[in-house]
Amino acid sequence: MSETAWRRFEFAATPVVQPTPAPAPSAVPAEPPRMVLPGSRWVLFLLALVFAAPGCRMDMHDQPKYKSFRASAFFPDGKASRTPPEGTVAQGQLRDDELFYTGKVDGQDSELFPLPVTRELLDRGQERYDIFCSPCHDRVGTGRGIIVQRGMKQPPSFHITRLREAPPGYYYNVITQGFGVMYGYASRIPPEDRWAIVAYIRALHLSQAASYGDVSEADVAAVEATR
Repeated sequence: MSETAWRRFEFAATPVVQPTPAPAPSAVPAEPPRMVLPGSRWVLFLLALVFAAPGCRMDMHDQPKYKSFRASAFFPDGKASRTPPEGTVAQGQLRDDELFYTGKVDGQDSELFPLPVTRELLDRGQERYDIFCSPCHDRVGTGRGIIVQRGMKQPPSFHITRLREAPPGYYYNVITQGFGVMYGYASRIPPEDRWAIVAYIRALHLSQAASYGDVSEADVAAVEATR
């Protein structure tokens, strides 16, 4: 091989190294290095610990109190639950009106109402009766409510002689304390609403035994018009 040919071969075999282009300048200036004080991270950690530590106390969870029927070393009898002093009356429980709160006078069922029987009282009594009483006693008090139709024991009709002659205090006490399979409604119906129901039961007594002579001509005409 001639010298000229050899030089051409050597030049062709030599690798060509491309120059690396310079990086383009960034549009956002570089953030200057932050100055971190020695131990500043520990200071922040300790501050966070100081503020968080009170939340770890159990004072609200484990309160220094006595639970019901627990023993107590403070009182001589060793009981934590204390008997209220004689004559103590709970707030809102001063029941000084015997007739209003018990339906009795000198221990006997009252023949009187403790409040005036007004149209407003009867309307309230009808509303409460329909809610609490009609499921068993039905809407007119014959004892054939929807509960009875589903198989429960039938209560007596309000229109039998014994219950028609029962005093208002008797009904009030039955509503309060219950009777037979009927549970008491003292926790569900306040005293004034119980008397309203009793007044409405009296209205049912009159409605189921009334005659045309007890009704005005205008009311008779209105009833006849619906037939």
